Amino acid sequence: MHCSTRLITRLFAAALVAVASQAEAKTSLQALVDATPPGGELRLPAGRYDGPVVVDKAILIDGAGRVSIDGGGHGSVITLETDGATLRGLRIVNSGENHDGIDAGVRVRGNGNVIEDNVIEDCLFGVDLGQSNANDVRRNRIRSKPFELGLRGDGVRLWYSRENRIVENEISHVRDMVVWYSANNLIARNRVTGGRYALHFMYSEHNRVEENHYQDSMVGVFLMYSDGVELRRNFIARAKGATGMGIGFKESSNVLVEGNTIIDCAKAIYLDISPYEPDSDNRFLGNRIAFNSVGIVFHSDWHGNVFEGNDFESNFTQVAVRGGGGASRHTWRGNRWDDYRGFDRDRDGQGDTPYELYSYADRFWIDRPAAAFFRGSPLFEVIDFLDRLAPFTQPTLVVRDETPRFTLERVGGEVAPPPRWQN
Repeated sequence: MHCSTRLITRLFAAALVAVASQAEAKTSLQALVDATPPGGELRLPAGRYDGPVVVDKAILIDGAGRVSIDGGGHGSVITLETDGATLRGLRIVNSGENHDGIDAGVRVRGNGNVIEDNVIEDCLFGVDLGQSNANDVRRNRIRSKPFELGLRGDGVRLWYSRENRIVENEISHVRDMVVWYSANNLIARNRVTGGRYALHFMYSEHNRVEENHYQDSMVGVFLMYSDGVELRRNFIARAKGATGMGIGFKESSNVLVEGNTIIDCAKAIYLDISPYEPDSDNRFLGNRIAFNSVGIVFHSDWHGNVFEGNDFESNFTQVAVRGGGGASRHTWRGNRWDDYRGFDRDRDGQGDTPYELYSYADRFWIDRPAAAFFRGSPLFEVIDFLDRLAPFTQPTLVVRDETPRFTLERVGGEVAPPPRWQN
């Protein structure tokens, strides 16, 4: 009996020591960071550690994929108030829930830092860069808190930050990714799903967006008052709903949109008073715009965009202009239109006659969006047929492409990639 009591006492004491040791390990992370000299490496043993943590010197913190840092539901889990630090192989969880404070998994207030190969989840914002330049955010998996869409934070947020590289991250179930008042950043090879704006620019110039995969968000890429942006070889799909669009423009100029695929969206491309600056243009070159409700929507009868070498395929409506009018003040050249009714008798790959798109009964739903509910219905099709057979009024010429491309270019029986059009 006494032996059993002593055994139980010893086991209980050992358990207390283990719990105390674990608590000490959890609460000593800031002390470990503070004890690491500048330029040093902190390779953490496997386990779970308490945050928040502030890093104010250029050190490497490496968890090798076996370390979790828990913010305890207060503030940002890790704050980098330094230049040249590296966070690698960490699982960063449980930030606060304060939007005003921008509670994040990683809060960056410095230059030249590296955040790579981390899992950031159950954090309101993922990575927040504020007035921070030349940082690398790469190969992270980021997910916000399990809130309704509008209450989540942004996966990556750039604010007055320049020359950062956001590459090869997997971001899901966040609100947006935002680039505001920030220039000369590279955003490449990321995969973003299940959000509101997969990428949103505001007053941000000369950024590059390349080879990203944006899917199942309400909006793929939206540019507001952002000039000189380059979007190349991105895949954007299933941006649906009343506000759904693949790429949207608001008063943005000198934007290059080249070699992108935009499919199965409510609106593939939406343009509102863009380009905005005098004597400027936006160039849409070699893109595939396919299986969308509307290929291109102009908010008004504007001017200054160049569409060259694009493929318009199986869109319910190729081009629409709200408020009446046409899109003939834009440049249309060498595009392939799958509803072209001409021929190529000399087989030079170019249609013998121009492609012309007129607006008939579709003017009803373009001018009154609620009427789009009846689009494709038998009654609407009859009205459209009669309007084309004997127009009630003179139809509006929407698009005229003088040199439509007649067929897809093929190499070895496969569809060739879009041509590299020169500016």
